[in-house]
Amino acid sequence: MATSFFRNAFNRIVEARERQAARYVNGALLNLDDETLKGLGTSRQELRRKGAIGSAF
Repeated sequence: MATSFFRNAFNRIVEARERQAARYVNGALLNLDDETLKGLGTSRQELRRKGAIGSAF
């Protein structure tokens, strides 16, 4: 059975908010120094590639 219109709309809203939260977190992580980022298993270039914003508003 096909998903309902409202279920589909809700799922898309949730996905959009998840992407927005990930961009916000990436922006916050960019404030850390390179050594700390390396310890977390990521790099500044990777965070920029994934996208980052400084503020949610």
